[in-house]
Amino acid sequence: MNYILDSLTHLRDFCEKEDFKGWDPFDGLSSRLFQRTFLKEYAWARIVWLQFFKRSPVNLRSFLRITKNYNPKGLALFLSGYTYLYRAFADQSALGFMKTLTRLLKDHQSPGYAGACWGYPFDWQSRAFFVPKGTPNVIVSTFSGHALLDAYEQTGEEEIRETALSVADFIKSDLKRSVDDAGNVCFSYTPLDRSQIINASLLASAFLARVSLFRKDPELLEDARSSVAFCCRLQNLDGSWFYGTRPNQRWVDSFHTAYNLEALYRYQLWSHDSGFQKNFKAGLDYYWEHFFTPEGVPKYYNNKIYPVDVHATASLVALAVTAGLMKERATLIENVLSWTIRHMQTSRGFFCYQRQRFYRITIPYMRWSQAWMFFALSYYLFYLKTAGTASRKGEGQ
Repeated sequence: MNYILDSLTHLRDFCEKEDFKGWDPFDGLSSRLFQRTFLKEYAWARIVWLQFFKRSPVNLRSFLRITKNYNPKGLALFLSGYTYLYRAFADQSALGFMKTLTRLLKDHQSPGYAGACWGYPFDWQSRAFFVPKGTPNVIVSTFSGHALLDAYEQTGEEEIRETALSVADFIKSDLKRSVDDAGNVCFSYTPLDRSQIINASLLASAFLARVSLFRKDPELLEDARSSVAFCCRLQNLDGSWFYGTRPNQRWVDSFHTAYNLEALYRYQLWSHDSGFQKNFKAGLDYYWEHFFTPEGVPKYYNNKIYPVDVHATASLVALAVTAGLMKERATLIENVLSWTIRHMQTSRGFFCYQRQRFYRITIPYMRWSQAWMFFALSYYLFYLKTAGTASRKGEGQ
């Protein structure tokens, strides 16, 4: 436990000194120089530009006028992390940061939608669609909603609860729905697209199930179950899921698989619907078998080791604590955390983004790397201090 606490302390010092602001792997389109060129009009150019920034070990952001910013998903992960530190250690400074982060989250909402919602503070281009800065998406919105509910459960502030619960209204009213031949639905990633991204729709399902504990609205669970059914019908025979349904989305990676499994577990817990346990078990078996080496190296993809991404470690901890898997996989989790801290945490306290075969990308991405590891380490320490009560409640991000 001591080396985990030391690691978190160094990371916390770094993040607090940076005021939780930072760069992001996907913020390349924020470059004021790029925005002045004709290239910004072309999807292929936006993708190439983003991929260059994402893969480069050299940080050119200051030179190309990309500023550090608050990222709502990062704020949400930090907020949930501080709630677990407060619960584990009665840390009064954590309570102060909870209040600060709650205010920042509320200040960075995307206006004009049916409920509270959040997006990224930069334009981004996926393989399927373009999303302007501030456009809300289901990933950031559900993480933010969970974080606010985590904070509400510690502070009892009704305004926080109502903001969080209204994320369900955004999901139900503003996201588009795809329908399969059985009548099941898949929630879109943003209000602008009709994508079928597995982890996005499952995260929506889990959040709707959590809201159903507060709101006695049968439609919440009906929509949640329909979305889970849609996604489970797309599960491959070996237990894996592709990222999405488009031909260029047919890859299998570690942290999105962990998202799927955690969301599926939480949906079943909060809805009292155990009808998808076989899907959960098959997916979990695949996850253990394909994403970790015996030495504790967390793999990004199912079929190769590199790049090693710190996000994979953080999502492992989130899944294991939430789903009550810590004891049965204690050695693996200990090995992965130890390897990650030894090989990916820097002397300044922050975590590297990725390790390639011959080099590391040491740019201190705040949302992708620091916020996720802050949450994971806080959640892990909370588990150790409370002997696993988190898993029985289905808590976690």
